[in-house]
Amino acid sequence: MLKLNACLSALLAGAVLFTPAFAADAPLPPDSQADLRPVVNAGGKTLTFDWPMLSIGTGEYSEGPTGVTVFRFGRKVLGAVDVRGGGPGTVNTEYLNLHYNVPEVNAVVLSGGSWYGLETATAVGTALKDDGFNSGNWDSVAMSVGSIIYDYGPRRLNEIYPDKKLAQAAFRAAVPGVFRNGSAGAGRMAETGDFFGCQAHSGQGGAFRQVGDLKIAAFTVVNAYGVVTNRDGTIAACNNDPSWPKDVTVTDLMQNLPESRKAGWDTVSGPKRNTTISLIVVNQKMDPSELQRLAVQVHTSMARGIQPFASMGDGDVLYAISTGEIDAPEGLINPELGALISDVMWDAILNSVPEQPAQPVPVKGITVSEKTLKAYAGDYRFSSFVSVKVTNEGGRLYAQATGQRKAFAIATDAKTELQPLDNGEYFIPGRYPLVLSFKTAGQLVINPGQWQQTGKRQ
Repeated sequence: MLKLNACLSALLAGAVLFTPAFAADAPLPPDSQADLRPVVNAGGKTLTFDWPMLSIGTGEYSEGPTGVTVFRFGRKVLGAVDVRGGGPGTVNTEYLNLHYNVPEVNAVVLSGGSWYGLETATAVGTALKDDGFNSGNWDSVAMSVGSIIYDYGPRRLNEIYPDKKLAQAAFRAAVPGVFRNGSAGAGRMAETGDFFGCQAHSGQGGAFRQVGDLKIAAFTVVNAYGVVTNRDGTIAACNNDPSWPKDVTVTDLMQNLPESRKAGWDTVSGPKRNTTISLIVVNQKMDPSELQRLAVQVHTSMARGIQPFASMGDGDVLYAISTGEIDAPEGLINPELGALISDVMWDAILNSVPEQPAQPVPVKGITVSEKTLKAYAGDYRFSSFVSVKVTNEGGRLYAQATGQRKAFAIATDAKTELQPLDNGEYFIPGRYPLVLSFKTAGQLVINPGQWQQTGKRQ
């Protein structure tokens, strides 16, 4: 026993000895988020509507980019949830599945950052407490529910995630009746269509409709494995394979599976770990069973606007909220309400699609001085696991990834030649637009613009 106590004492002593490594004045880890500054209520196209009960705030870390969207209600409201995808990430959904007929939900939080982003839902709950919205009595404990999308992988070169600081900034910036469509909030680095290799930029979408006193709103963050589908069956956004027919439709792609998923498929011959997280809000009073059926009906309808939908690699979750402000409108039965909201949700899906980057157009006859080329050369660090080495060889620039993985089309096992554009920009030809900018001294910016990735010369 004495030997055991001695061992435990030694272990505890060792733990104490290591404590100073995490002290406040210690150097920050290489990819620390401590210095990141939240950007709130920015980006996208503004959707406005009259609904004082519903306030919305968005936050992003531009360095990711990644973000969070917070929906806050004027009082506790009744909630339900429907989970369809094979890989959901959620907070407090099990409680909603108990279907108590008691308003409990204060906020719904949608976030990027995969599992790490779940921190945002609990952070909004503590912000409600800290800001005095809840008394702390057993019947007044703040409750927030939330879900995340996976916005890492090949689409960006860092692992910045929406954290407590960002979520609480978005919560405190929330304003009634304003939502940002496109690349904003939780949809800041969303992507769609990977099932068919599209890798199209996506975002968050919202839509609102009022029928008499009835108010309904639908919001969605579309990070789907499938493609967003227009009402006429055409593809809303995709980096098409060069071999595809010019007028290819979603029906063509679906009916020609599995061949249409292969590179080089070019024939329309007839039949043969992503996530969409959503919210619907209605001001009509509903009981839990009605609200649950509404969630199921609307979530099912989303398979029209996203094809395929709710796959094993998707984490699709839909929240349904009744604010209980009005009695059910006379003559409107539940299935009709569901059909109406389903149509509004399709509008929201389409509103999530931002303008896509254009393929760069080569410029003939460009000459770059040797002095300038030497200034561009160097090692550029994007994160602890991705760096890019740029070299000047014989009057031409080459790039090679030197970290743990490649940087888009820039491989780790070979050099890739960069083709000059103009004014300090280069590109790499291929299916997906890839532009490299050296315009800012000491930085390499890949795909400059709203989805840019920035590396600093070491």
